[in-house]
Amino acid sequence: MHTVTKIQLFLLHFSGGNVYSFQFLKPHLPSNFEFLPIELPGRGKRMSEKFVNTETEAVMDLVNQITLLRNTGPYLVFGHSMGATLGLRVTKKLEELGDPPQKLIVAGNAGPGTGEDKLRSTMTDEELKNELRELGGVPEEVLNNTDLFNFFAPILRSDFKIIEEAEELTNDFKLKLPINAIMGDQEETSEQIENWKNFTSGEFKSYHLPGNHFFIFDSPKALIEIIKN
Repeated sequence: MHTVTKIQLFLLHFSGGNVYSFQFLKPHLPSNFEFLPIELPGRGKRMSEKFVNTETEAVMDLVNQITLLRNTGPYLVFGHSMGATLGLRVTKKLEELGDPPQKLIVAGNAGPGTGEDKLRSTMTDEELKNELRELGGVPEEVLNNTDLFNFFAPILRSDFKIIEEAEELTNDFKLKLPINAIMGDQEETSEQIENWKNFTSGEFKSYHLPGNHFFIFDSPKALIEIIKN
């Protein structure tokens, strides 16, 4: 019997996220897609592994996972927040390896060079809690439960540190493939979404969906529509 090769969708999580962070999208994905969330070490299914310390290590870890999971068909890379930042470099590496995705979809992030230069990784616990409340996405019961917070805080700090210490991109850093960018209309940097256009010589499209930084949880169907188009 002839089996149809599914379109693979690789999903790169936000800071503090893991392989389960995008479960809410799975029910809305058409059957011709393969749902492939991947995660960095130190969380989720990789809890026993040591954190990576640099953006380069994080990118290579994600590239290796994608390479191992690839079928022979077309695929897409989607990243939210930190996942969008890492997704840009991951996709560049995959281009260089000669197996680029059809497109890169970035969400919750206006791209390199935008946003505030907050050093979240070195904030006190109270400062970090307030910052997370502002960003949304972390349940209040986690912030109010000392044990839960102490469990998640090192993961978050590790992820924030990767992004804060990332090398700046050179002016000639450009993908050849299309970029689609999606942001919540209430995000602070949402009006800078067109910044992503600077990082591709391919087609660029931008979208706004209702909500703040974690708008993705409120509009799973709309998000899948953009991904699959």
